[in-house]
Amino acid sequence: MQAARSLHEPVSPALPAPYLLFLGDTVEPGYAKTAFGLRDWAPERCVGEYLLPGARVSTGLPAMSPSQAHALGARALVIGVANAGGVIPEHWEAALVAAVEAGLDIISGMHMRLADLPSLQRAATRHGRRLIDVRRPPDKLPIASGRKRSGNRLLTVGTDCALGKKYTALALARGFTARGLDADFRATGQTGILIAGGGIPMDAVIADFAAGAAELLTPDAAASHWDVIEGQGSLFHPAYAGVSLALLHGSQPDVVVVCHQPGRDRVLGHAHYAVPSIEDTIALNLQLGRRTNPQIRCGGVSLNTAHLDEDAARRLLAAESDRLGCAVADPIRGGAEFEALINQCLG
Repeated sequence: MQAARSLHEPVSPALPAPYLLFLGDTVEPGYAKTAFGLRDWAPERCVGEYLLPGARVSTGLPAMSPSQAHALGARALVIGVANAGGVIPEHWEAALVAAVEAGLDIISGMHMRLADLPSLQRAATRHGRRLIDVRRPPDKLPIASGRKRSGNRLLTVGTDCALGKKYTALALARGFTARGLDADFRATGQTGILIAGGGIPMDAVIADFAAGAAELLTPDAAASHWDVIEGQGSLFHPAYAGVSLALLHGSQPDVVVVCHQPGRDRVLGHAHYAVPSIEDTIALNLQLGRRTNPQIRCGGVSLNTAHLDEDAARRLLAAESDRLGCAVADPIRGGAEFEALINQCLG
Protein backbone atom coordinates (compact mmCIF):
# COMPACT_ATOMS: atom_id res chain seq x y z
CA MET A 1 0.00 0.00 0.00
CA GLN A 2 1.33 3.43 -0.91
CA ALA A 3 2.41 5.55 2.05
CA ALA A 4 0.18 8.53 2.78
CA ARG A 5 1.50 11.98 2.01
CA SER A 6 1.69 14.65 4.68
CA LEU A 7 -1.60 16.52 4.92
CA HIS A 8 0.10 19.83 4.14
CA GLU A 9 2.74 18.63 1.69
CA PRO A 10 2.21 20.17 -1.75
CA VAL A 11 2.41 17.73 -4.64
CA SER A 12 4.36 20.21 -6.76
CA PRO A 13 7.47 22.13 -5.60
CA ALA A 14 7.15 25.43 -3.77
CA LEU A 15 6.86 28.38 -6.14
CA PRO A 16 8.98 31.54 -5.90
CA ALA A 17 6.97 34.53 -4.68
CA PRO A 18 5.91 37.35 -4.59
CA TYR A 19 4.54 37.57 -8.11
CA LEU A 20 4.34 40.14 -10.89
CA LEU A 21 1.19 39.30 -12.86
CA PHE A 22 1.67 39.43 -16.64
CA LEU A 23 -1.46 40.03 -18.71
CA GLY A 24 0.23 40.65 -22.07
CA ASP A 25 -2.06 42.46 -24.51
CA THR A 26 -5.16 40.53 -23.44
CA VAL A 27 -8.53 42.04 -24.35
CA GLU A 28 -10.87 39.27 -23.12
CA PRO A 29 -11.42 39.19 -19.32
CA GLY A 30 -12.36 35.51 -19.43
CA TYR A 31 -8.80 34.62 -20.44
CA ALA A 32 -7.33 36.40 -17.38
CA LYS A 33 -8.84 34.17 -14.69
CA THR A 34 -5.38 33.18 -13.41
CA ALA A 35 -4.49 36.79 -12.70
CA PHE A 36 -7.89 37.52 -11.15
CA GLY A 37 -7.72 34.36 -9.03
CA LEU A 38 -4.33 35.33 -7.62
CA ARG A 39 -5.50 38.88 -6.97
CA ASP A 40 -8.59 37.66 -5.12
CA TRP A 41 -7.14 34.73 -3.16
CA ALA A 42 -3.41 35.43 -2.76
CA PRO A 43 -3.14 39.25 -2.74
CA GLU A 44 -0.25 39.12 -0.30
CA ARG A 45 1.83 37.40 -3.01
CA CYS A 46 1.05 39.91 -5.79
CA VAL A 47 3.08 43.13 -6.08
CA GLY A 48 1.61 44.44 -9.33
CA GLU A 49 0.73 43.81 -12.96
CA TYR A 50 2.66 44.08 -16.22
CA LEU A 51 0.69 45.01 -19.36
CA LEU A 52 1.68 45.31 -22.99
CA PRO A 53 0.34 48.01 -25.36
CA GLY A 54 -3.17 47.16 -26.48
CA ALA A 55 -4.20 45.40 -23.26
CA ARG A 56 -7.77 46.09 -22.21
CA VAL A 57 -7.85 43.82 -19.15
CA SER A 58 -6.49 44.86 -15.76
CA THR A 59 -6.51 43.40 -12.27
CA GLY A 60 -6.44 46.90 -10.77
CA LEU A 61 -3.06 46.23 -9.18
CA PRO A 62 -0.28 48.81 -9.68
CA ALA A 63 1.19 48.73 -13.19
CA MET A 64 4.96 48.30 -13.23
CA SER A 65 7.90 47.00 -15.19
CA PRO A 66 9.77 43.81 -14.25
CA SER A 67 12.65 45.90 -12.89
CA GLN A 68 10.31 47.91 -10.69
CA ALA A 69 8.62 44.74 -9.48
CA HIS A 70 11.94 43.12 -8.63
CA ALA A 71 12.95 46.21 -6.64
CA LEU A 72 9.71 45.85 -4.67
CA GLY A 73 10.46 42.23 -3.81
CA ALA A 74 8.92 40.25 -6.68
CA ARG A 75 10.72 36.99 -7.42
CA ALA A 76 8.68 35.64 -10.32
CA LEU A 77 6.58 36.80 -13.22
CA VAL A 78 3.37 34.79 -13.54
CA ILE A 79 1.69 34.56 -16.92
CA GLY A 80 -1.76 35.45 -15.65
CA VAL A 81 -3.76 34.53 -18.74
CA ALA A 82 -4.82 31.24 -20.29
CA ASN A 83 -5.82 31.80 -23.88
CA ALA A 84 -7.44 29.33 -26.26
CA GLY A 85 -4.98 26.51 -26.86
CA GLY A 86 -2.64 27.61 -24.08
CA VAL A 87 -0.07 29.04 -26.54
CA ILE A 88 2.37 31.82 -25.65
CA PRO A 89 2.27 34.37 -28.50
CA GLU A 90 5.58 35.08 -30.19
CA HIS A 91 5.27 38.81 -29.59
CA TRP A 92 5.31 38.20 -25.81
CA GLU A 93 8.84 36.77 -25.90
CA ALA A 94 10.65 40.09 -25.56
CA ALA A 95 8.64 40.99 -22.44
CA LEU A 96 9.34 37.61 -20.85
CA VAL A 97 13.04 37.88 -21.65
CA ALA A 98 13.06 41.35 -20.07
CA ALA A 99 11.58 39.87 -16.90
CA VAL A 100 14.32 37.24 -16.76
CA GLU A 101 16.96 39.91 -17.28
CA ALA A 102 15.41 41.88 -14.41
CA GLY A 103 15.99 38.92 -12.08
CA LEU A 104 12.59 37.20 -12.15
CA ASP A 105 11.79 33.54 -12.63
CA ILE A 106 8.93 32.84 -15.04
CA ILE A 107 5.89 30.78 -14.02
CA SER A 108 3.37 29.62 -16.61
CA GLY A 109 0.17 27.64 -16.56
CA MET A 110 -0.04 27.41 -20.34
CA HIS A 111 -0.02 24.10 -22.18
CA MET A 112 2.98 25.37 -24.17
CA ARG A 113 6.29 24.86 -22.38
CA LEU A 114 8.36 27.94 -21.56
CA ALA A 115 11.54 26.19 -22.70
CA ASP A 116 10.02 25.92 -26.19
CA LEU A 117 10.79 29.63 -26.61
CA PRO A 118 14.50 29.58 -27.59
CA SER A 119 15.28 33.20 -26.69
CA LEU A 120 13.67 32.76 -23.28
CA GLN A 121 15.55 29.53 -22.62
CA ARG A 122 18.85 31.20 -23.54
CA ALA A 123 18.12 34.17 -21.29
CA ALA A 124 17.17 31.94 -18.36
CA THR A 125 20.37 29.93 -18.74
CA ARG A 126 22.48 33.07 -19.03
CA HIS A 127 20.97 34.72 -15.94
CA GLY A 128 20.45 31.60 -13.79
CA ARG A 129 16.68 31.99 -13.66
CA ARG A 130 14.04 29.23 -13.57
CA LEU A 131 11.31 28.56 -16.12
CA ILE A 132 8.49 26.84 -14.22
CA ASP A 133 5.57 25.14 -15.97
CA VAL A 134 2.88 24.38 -13.38
CA ARG A 135 0.73 22.56 -15.93
CA ARG A 136 3.04 19.58 -15.71
CA PRO A 137 1.90 16.62 -13.59
CA PRO A 138 4.24 14.65 -11.30
CA ASP A 139 6.13 11.71 -12.74
CA LYS A 140 5.09 8.10 -12.11
CA LEU A 141 1.49 8.74 -11.19
CA PRO A 142 -0.32 5.62 -9.96
CA ILE A 143 -3.28 3.85 -11.50
CA ALA A 144 -6.29 4.37 -9.22
CA SER A 145 -6.78 1.67 -6.61
CA GLY A 146 -10.33 2.51 -5.58
CA ARG A 147 -9.28 1.89 -1.96
CA LYS A 148 -11.34 3.79 0.59
CA ARG A 149 -9.19 6.33 2.41
CA SER A 150 -9.55 7.92 5.84
CA GLY A 151 -10.53 11.53 6.38
CA ASN A 152 -13.28 13.65 4.82
CA ARG A 153 -13.47 14.98 1.26
CA LEU A 154 -15.60 17.59 -0.47
CA LEU A 155 -15.54 18.07 -4.25
CA THR A 156 -17.04 21.01 -6.13
CA VAL A 157 -18.82 19.94 -9.32
CA GLY A 158 -20.66 21.96 -11.93
CA THR A 159 -23.37 22.24 -14.52
CA ASP A 160 -20.67 23.60 -16.86
CA CYS A 161 -17.05 24.73 -16.85
CA ALA A 162 -15.77 28.16 -15.72
CA LEU A 163 -18.59 29.11 -13.36
CA GLY A 164 -17.10 29.10 -9.85
CA LYS A 165 -15.89 25.64 -8.76
CA LYS A 166 -12.46 26.94 -7.73
CA TYR A 167 -13.80 29.99 -5.88
CA THR A 168 -16.39 27.83 -4.13
CA ALA A 169 -13.76 25.33 -2.98
CA LEU A 170 -11.47 28.11 -1.76
CA ALA A 171 -14.30 29.79 0.13
CA LEU A 172 -15.43 26.53 1.73
CA ALA A 173 -11.89 25.61 2.77
CA ARG A 174 -11.50 29.04 4.33
CA GLY A 175 -14.92 28.73 5.98
CA PHE A 176 -14.04 25.34 7.47
CA THR A 177 -10.75 26.71 8.80
CA ALA A 178 -12.54 29.71 10.32
CA ARG A 179 -14.61 27.25 12.33
CA GLY A 180 -11.46 25.67 13.73
CA LEU A 181 -11.49 22.62 11.45
CA ASP A 182 -8.37 21.12 9.91
CA ALA A 183 -8.95 21.68 6.19
CA ASP A 184 -6.87 21.92 3.00
CA PHE A 185 -7.75 23.31 -0.40
CA ARG A 186 -6.60 20.79 -3.02
CA ALA A 187 -5.81 22.44 -6.34
CA THR A 188 -6.44 20.68 -9.65
CA GLY A 189 -5.87 23.52 -12.15
CA GLN A 190 -3.08 25.96 -12.87
CA THR A 191 -4.67 28.93 -11.08
CA GLY A 192 -5.50 26.89 -8.00
CA ILE A 193 -1.95 25.53 -7.93
CA LEU A 194 -0.53 29.06 -8.01
CA ILE A 195 -2.87 30.09 -5.18
CA ALA A 196 -2.22 27.01 -3.03
CA GLY A 197 1.46 26.62 -3.89
CA GLY A 198 0.95 23.01 -4.98
CA GLY A 199 -1.44 20.55 -6.56
CA ILE A 200 -1.89 18.47 -9.71
CA PRO A 201 -3.02 19.95 -13.07
CA MET A 202 -5.66 17.36 -13.88
CA ASP A 203 -6.13 18.42 -17.50
CA ALA A 204 -2.47 17.58 -18.19
CA VAL A 205 -2.62 14.03 -16.78
CA ILE A 206 -2.77 11.04 -19.14
CA ALA A 207 -6.31 9.70 -18.96
CA ASP A 208 -5.43 6.28 -17.52
CA PHE A 209 -3.73 7.94 -14.53
CA ALA A 210 -6.23 10.75 -13.84
CA ALA A 211 -8.22 8.98 -11.11
CA GLY A 212 -4.92 7.84 -9.57
CA ALA A 213 -3.72 11.45 -9.55
CA ALA A 214 -6.89 12.42 -7.67
CA GLU A 215 -6.17 9.69 -5.11
CA LEU A 216 -2.60 10.99 -4.70
CA LEU A 217 -3.87 14.51 -4.21
CA THR A 218 -6.30 13.46 -1.46
CA PRO A 219 -4.41 10.95 0.71
CA ASP A 220 -5.34 9.21 3.95
CA ALA A 221 -5.96 11.79 6.65
CA ALA A 222 -7.08 12.16 10.24
CA ALA A 223 -10.73 11.39 10.87
CA SER A 224 -11.49 15.07 11.50
CA HIS A 225 -9.59 16.42 8.48
CA TRP A 226 -11.28 17.84 5.36
CA ASP A 227 -9.80 18.00 1.88
CA VAL A 228 -11.76 20.52 -0.19
CA ILE A 229 -11.07 19.68 -3.81
CA GLU A 230 -11.26 22.07 -6.75
CA GLY A 231 -13.53 20.58 -9.39
CA GLN A 232 -12.93 20.66 -13.15
CA GLY A 233 -15.31 20.70 -16.09
CA SER A 234 -18.69 19.00 -15.87
CA LEU A 235 -19.96 15.47 -16.30
CA PHE A 236 -22.28 16.91 -18.95
CA HIS A 237 -19.61 18.77 -20.92
CA PRO A 238 -18.97 17.22 -24.35
CA ALA A 239 -15.24 17.98 -24.16
CA TYR A 240 -14.31 17.96 -20.46
CA ALA A 241 -16.44 15.24 -18.87
CA GLY A 242 -13.48 12.86 -18.65
CA VAL A 243 -11.52 14.91 -16.14
CA SER A 244 -14.70 15.47 -14.11
CA LEU A 245 -15.37 11.74 -13.81
CA ALA A 246 -11.75 10.97 -12.93
CA LEU A 247 -11.87 13.52 -10.11
CA LEU A 248 -15.18 12.15 -8.87
CA HIS A 249 -13.96 8.54 -8.78
CA GLY A 250 -10.44 9.26 -7.56
CA SER A 251 -11.19 11.79 -4.84
CA GLN A 252 -14.04 9.65 -3.44
CA PRO A 253 -15.87 12.70 -2.06
CA ASP A 254 -18.14 12.32 0.92
CA VAL A 255 -19.83 15.57 -0.13
CA VAL A 256 -20.33 17.33 -3.46
CA VAL A 257 -21.37 20.96 -3.89
CA VAL A 258 -22.96 21.74 -7.24
CA CYS A 259 -21.90 25.02 -8.84
CA HIS A 260 -24.05 26.89 -11.36
CA GLN A 261 -24.32 30.30 -13.00
CA PRO A 262 -27.96 31.44 -13.19
CA GLY A 263 -28.90 32.58 -16.67
CA ARG A 264 -26.35 30.44 -18.49
CA ASP A 265 -28.37 28.09 -20.66
CA ARG A 266 -25.82 26.94 -23.25
CA VAL A 267 -22.56 25.08 -22.58
CA LEU A 268 -19.53 27.39 -22.74
CA GLY A 269 -17.86 27.01 -26.12
CA HIS A 270 -20.47 24.47 -27.26
CA ALA A 271 -23.62 26.51 -27.79
CA HIS A 272 -25.44 23.62 -29.47
CA TYR A 273 -25.55 21.85 -26.07
CA ALA A 274 -27.92 22.99 -23.32
CA VAL A 275 -26.68 23.43 -19.76
CA PRO A 276 -28.21 20.68 -17.61
CA SER A 277 -30.47 21.42 -14.68
CA ILE A 278 -29.10 21.58 -11.15
CA GLU A 279 -31.28 18.59 -10.24
CA ASP A 280 -29.88 16.46 -13.05
CA THR A 281 -26.35 17.49 -12.11
CA ILE A 282 -26.88 16.44 -8.51
CA ALA A 283 -28.39 13.12 -9.56
CA LEU A 284 -25.68 12.16 -12.04
CA ASN A 285 -22.81 13.09 -9.72
CA LEU A 286 -24.32 11.04 -6.90
CA GLN A 287 -25.03 8.09 -9.19
CA LEU A 288 -21.48 7.94 -10.58
CA GLY A 289 -19.84 8.94 -7.31
CA ARG A 290 -21.38 5.97 -5.50
CA ARG A 291 -19.07 3.69 -7.48
CA THR A 292 -16.13 4.59 -5.22
CA ASN A 293 -17.99 6.08 -2.24
CA PRO A 294 -21.46 4.63 -1.61
CA GLN A 295 -22.02 7.23 1.14
CA ILE A 296 -21.63 10.28 -1.12
CA ARG A 297 -24.20 13.05 -0.60
CA CYS A 298 -24.93 16.57 -1.87
CA GLY A 299 -24.01 19.32 0.57
CA GLY A 300 -25.85 22.05 -1.32
CA VAL A 301 -25.58 24.41 -4.26
CA SER A 302 -23.26 27.32 -5.03
CA LEU A 303 -24.61 30.00 -7.37
CA ASN A 304 -22.41 32.54 -9.14
CA THR A 305 -24.54 35.69 -8.83
CA ALA A 306 -21.86 38.20 -9.83
CA HIS A 307 -24.15 39.59 -12.54
CA LEU A 308 -26.95 40.41 -10.05
CA ASP A 309 -27.32 43.22 -7.54
CA GLU A 310 -27.42 42.37 -3.84
CA ASP A 311 -31.22 42.29 -3.43
CA ALA A 312 -31.81 40.25 -6.56
CA ALA A 313 -29.07 37.80 -5.57
CA ARG A 314 -30.45 37.25 -2.07
CA ARG A 315 -33.96 36.72 -3.42
CA LEU A 316 -32.69 34.18 -5.93
CA LEU A 317 -30.71 32.28 -3.28
CA ALA A 318 -33.79 32.04 -1.07
CA ALA A 319 -36.05 30.97 -3.94
CA GLU A 320 -33.64 28.30 -5.14
CA SER A 321 -33.13 26.97 -1.63
CA ASP A 322 -36.90 26.59 -1.26
CA ARG A 323 -37.23 24.99 -4.69
CA LEU A 324 -34.37 22.52 -4.31
CA GLY A 325 -34.82 21.79 -0.60
CA CYS A 326 -31.16 22.34 0.27
CA ALA A 327 -28.72 25.09 1.20
CA VAL A 328 -28.04 27.50 -1.69
CA ALA A 329 -25.43 30.25 -1.39
CA ASP A 330 -23.06 32.48 -3.27
CA PRO A 331 -19.82 31.90 -1.33
CA ILE A 332 -18.36 35.20 -2.50
CA ARG A 333 -21.31 37.12 -1.04
CA GLY A 334 -21.15 35.08 2.19
CA GLY A 335 -23.83 35.76 4.75
CA ALA A 336 -26.33 33.46 6.42
CA GLU A 337 -26.81 31.46 3.23
CA PHE A 338 -23.13 30.55 3.11
CA GLU A 339 -23.11 29.59 6.79
CA ALA A 340 -26.06 27.31 6.07
CA LEU A 341 -24.15 25.74 3.19
CA ILE A 342 -21.19 25.03 5.46
CA ASN A 343 -23.52 23.51 8.05
CA GLN A 344 -25.09 21.22 5.47
CA CYS A 345 -21.70 20.18 4.08
CA LEU A 346 -20.48 19.25 7.54
CA GLY A 347 -23.68 17.28 8.17
